[in-house]
Amino acid sequence: MTCSNEQYESVCKDEFAELHKKLDTLDAAIRGNGKPGIQLRLDRLEQDRLSRSKIVWFLLGIAGAVLASWIKGLI
Repeated sequence: MTCSNEQYESVCKDEFAELHKKLDTLDAAIRGNGKPGIQLRLDRLEQDRLSRSKIVWFLLGIAGAVLASWIKGLI
């Protein structure tokens, strides 16, 4: 499908400009453009989840050791 120059100027040019503007807005949201973007914020959330998971397992290990020591002291 081809588009004549007149049709491009009257219809397509504005539509393409609007699409480019929307794409630029989405790109800025994802990458951040000078401030934390979605990509960086998601990475921070994933790193925080991993750290929290390690802390939970560490605390469960301590609780298990204390419980085992307490049970051993009762016997």
